[in-house]
Amino acid sequence: MMKWIPVALALLLSACSSSPQKTYYQLPALGAPAAAGSSGASTRQLWLEHVSVADYLAQSGVVYQTNDVQYVIAQNNLWASPLDQQLQQTLVTNLSSVLPGWVVSSQPMSSDQDVLNVTISGFHGRFDGKAIIRGEWVLNRQGRLIK
Repeated sequence: MMKWIPVALALLLSACSSSPQKTYYQLPALGAPAAAGSSGASTRQLWLEHVSVADYLAQSGVVYQTNDVQYVIAQNNLWASPLDQQLQQTLVTNLSSVLPGWVVSSQPMSSDQDVLNVTISGFHGRFDGKAIIRGEWVLNRQGRLIK
C-alpha cells in the first residue's frame, strides 16, 4: 500500500497544475481617419490592395528572434487576428489620418485610383531588445510604378 502513495500524490499534484494562459495581441491604430473634404475639390483615392507577410510571420504566434539565426513562434502569445489583416487595417487608418484630401480604402473604389501593395519581411522582437519592422511597398500611380 505504501508504494502507491507517491503515485497517488503525483497524480493529485498533476491534476492541480494548469496550462499557461494564452495572451492575444492587436495592433493599435495611431490616428483616427480624417474626414473627406466636401469643398468641391477633387478627392484623391488610394486603394491599399494587399499587405502580405513572410511565411514565418503568417502564423498565429508572435515571433521572437533568439539569436542571429534562430526564431521562435510563441505558443501562448498570439495575434488576435491574422497579422496581415491587422497591418492592412492599421495602414488604412493611419494613412487616412496623415493624408488629408485622400480617401484611403482596403476596397477598390474606381478605375481612377492609386494602388498600393505592401510586403512585410520582418515584424518581430529581437534578443537585443530591438523591434524589427522590415518590408517594401509598391505604388501604382496613374500607370507609373514607384517603389
